[in-house]
Amino acid sequence: MGKAVALRALEPEDVDILYKWENDMALWVYSETLKPFSKQQLNQYIQGINLDIYQSKELKLIVETEEENSRPIGIIDLFDFDPYHNRAGVGIMVHKKYEGQGYASAALELFIDYCFNTLGIQQLYCSITTNNEKSIRLFQGKGFILTGVRKKWRKVGREYIDEGFYQLINE
Repeated sequence: MGKAVALRALEPEDVDILYKWENDMALWVYSETLKPFSKQQLNQYIQGINLDIYQSKELKLIVETEEENSRPIGIIDLFDFDPYHNRAGVGIMVHKKYEGQGYASAALELFIDYCFNTLGIQQLYCSITTNNEKSIRLFQGKGFILTGVRKKWRKVGREYIDEGFYQLINE
């Protein structure tokens, strides 16, 4: 059985945890980040991200446990929102301390429901390197289907890794 999680908007007090996560160089390979962020940049980002999704074309939500002392354990993103075609990319990060406990699965399920039933999105997609077995299992477990592979798409160190393109269509 999955863990109980909640999704919420970014708050100004999230800047410290966001600073830690966004500047974790081990995660940059997944986010295409190439340089660290300052707290000032992240504060400005938090202010801007809370604009209307039709303006910002993205949505970033904190994943937190739904226990008595709830705490942020990750983040889930909607990006490249295209309201004409009703599609958007999705990405998720759960802190390694909470991996393998069902939190990512519960958060992704909530997020898919929100995107399809509240935002009216018709299609979600994501790109996952072919060596990222945990993410592949997570997204395929929620119905995402591999629809293509980009060969040697992502540079990691000195090598290039293939990247799978996954889609979930709201039927």
